[in-house]
Amino acid sequence: MSADIERLLTIQYLHKENYMNKPLKQFKQTADEILKLRDIQEYRLLEPINVGKWSIREIVGHLYYWDKFNLEKMVPKMVDGGNLPPFPNHDKHNEEAISYLKDYSVESIINTFVKTRKELINSISEVGNEVRFTIGKGKRKFSTESFIKIFVEHDIHHLKQINKKLSH
Repeated sequence: MSADIERLLTIQYLHKENYMNKPLKQFKQTADEILKLRDIQEYRLLEPINVGKWSIREIVGHLYYWDKFNLEKMVPKMVDGGNLPPFPNHDKHNEEAISYLKDYSVESIINTFVKTRKELINSISEVGNEVRFTIGKGKRKFSTESFIKIFVEHDIHHLKQINKKLSH
């Protein structure tokens, strides 16, 4: 991505920040928190958070892969009365994420996550607040705000894991 496009994305992102609802601001805060990981020694980001669990690198990659999915598959279908595809099988999706990112460095995963999160925030901000849609075979009507809340909770879960690991 060229520096000009990167700057334009940042300008759009900062402009939209003034108009963001609370879940979108929380969603942005995760990107800010993940960016701070660049200051942590790399070996700490490569250690599993617990026996048999992912490393911080893999957790960030997992968050990125969900953002990528939402940006590519979900947001384009967020129109009033729209039906978004069902969420993929979580275990399979998570395995794909780890495989997809196996050759990425820690720094590139962090940077790619932050860039993709900004793009996702920009894209979802373009969808009107009045727009309602369903997901898969569900009958529940979602707004962009209620959709993002799902992923804010997901972020919080993983940020707690990251912070717990780094506090030791």
